[in-house]
Order: sequence, then structure tokens, then C-alpha cells
Amino acid sequence: MTSTPAIDVDRLNLKYGDFHAVKDLSFQVGRGEFYALLGTNGAGKTSTLETLEGHRTPTSGTVRVLGKSPRDRATVRPKMGIMLQESGFSPDLTVKESIRLIGALTRRTDRLERVLGIVDLTRKATTKVSQLSGGEKRRLDFATAVYGTPELVFLDEPTTGLDIQSRDALWDAVDKLREDGSTIVLTTHYLEEAQQRADRIGLMHRGTFHQEGTVAELTRTLPAVIRFGLPSPAPALPLPGKREHDGKFVIETHLLQKDLHTLLRWAQDNAVELRDLEAGPTRLDDVFRAIDND
Repeated sequence: MTSTPAIDVDRLNLKYGDFHAVKDLSFQVGRGEFYALLGTNGAGKTSTLETLEGHRTPTSGTVRVLGKSPRDRATVRPKMGIMLQESGFSPDLTVKESIRLIGALTRRTDRLERVLGIVDLTRKATTKVSQLSGGEKRRLDFATAVYGTPELVFLDEPTTGLDIQSRDALWDAVDKLREDGSTIVLTTHYLEEAQQRADRIGLMHRGTFHQEGTVAELTRTLPAVIRFGLPSPAPALPLPGKREHDGKFVIETHLLQKDLHTLLRWAQDNAVELRDLEAGPTRLDDVFRAIDND
């Protein structure tokens, strides 16, 4: 396998008039990696993605996708699958016609039956796009993105509008793509999906990276949380904590195991019930909330 990164961005800048949307952004995505590009509203994420996909020309900087400029569509597009946030299929085409059309345009080959099976649209093969539900259209979007098992797949809000079973099936298909060596770039507002699946995350804010790294590296910057309720009255807590509006106590700590042991020993020694006890590391959504406080 080539050592050339699937994506290589060096000092990317994008301007719209006086507005500087992306500022000196640099990052790489390795071959076979699952990378989540996330961002606050107006962070420049969409502009960055459009550049990677070959839809937008940088104001300055260098962008390479699979070793080539993404504007070199004849070379790059057959190796790239894109699931956009909204489909642009002709309403008069059937499901199988839509998939075959994308296959022809991207010059990828596949078995139509295989792809229909992946997204559970076999029974809808001859149904017109205009007659599909919102969830079925999203599954069709995914089918066209993964047709031909491309080397690089962009998934933009892939599970929006999908029921639980369809979400599970989609992620099973993504897992299979990864087994076959595909690189995945995900954007999503469902942060738990990125937290559970991404190898690394680039978190954009105001046109550049606020943070980049593994989930553990991003969440490690904030304390873990212990949350519980107490009967009244109760002895003084053995650790500094605060009471939230719902009456529960919260202890923030960078030493979760040690402080949780201290709290449990205190509760046992004082015969105190820790009601609805929860303890765990910071979640990715907590990292998002902390951005505006920096």
C-alpha cells in the first residue's frame, strides 16, 4: 500500500470577498483511516470539504487527494465516493437507474444487486426517486457513494433521517469498506457517532483547528465527571463538588479512579446511598461546549 496520505492539506486558505472562511489549515488523513471533520457553526468545515471534493478552488495553499489535485477530476473522481447532505437525483429516474448513472459518471463498476442489498433497497429497485421516503433517499445516497468500493469515501451527515436498523446497516457497510482498505471522512452532528468510530477527529472553529487528535486526546483536556444524588441530610462530601439545578451533585476530576474510590469509601463508611450514580470521562459534546469558553 502506498505511503502517500489519502488527504494532504497544507496551509489551505479560502476567502469569500473580505470573509476569511478557512485560515492556514493543515492536516493529513492516512490511507485506511476513519477521520471525522467536525466543526461549530460557521467554522469553515463545509468550505474545506468542498475543496477536498474538488468543488471549490483554494484561495491559497495546497490540497492533495490520493496524491493528486482534487480538481483533476478524471483521475480522482473514479476513486472517490461522496454522500452529500442532500441528494440531487432526478425524481423521474428509478433507484437502479440512479445508481447506474452515478456508476457511469464516476467510471466505477459494481454489481447492482450487491449495492441494493447493502442498503436494503432491492424491493425498491424499480421505484422512482420521487416515490421514496426521506430515509430511503438517504440510503440511495449512500448506495451511490459506496458503489464500486472507492478508495476514499466522504460521508456528510450520513444517518440523518434513518431509523435505528438502517443506521446499523449503514455502519456495518462502512466497517466492510474499511476492511477493504477504504478511507472514510465523516462529518456529522451526531457526535456520539464520531466518538465511537473515528480514529482521529479534526475539530474546526473560526476557520482553523481548535483541536485535532484521537477522542482520548481531545477529551483528556477536560476533567471527568462524577454525578449523583444524596439523601437529606447527608455528611459533608469528601471532595469538592457543586450542586446542579436538579439537586444532583457533580464532582469534576482529572483523577477519576482515585476520586471515585474516595467517594465510594465515604458513602460506605457513612451508610449514604449515592442515588443514580454516574461516572465517566468527558464526552465529545462537552469538548464542543467548552470551545466558546476559550
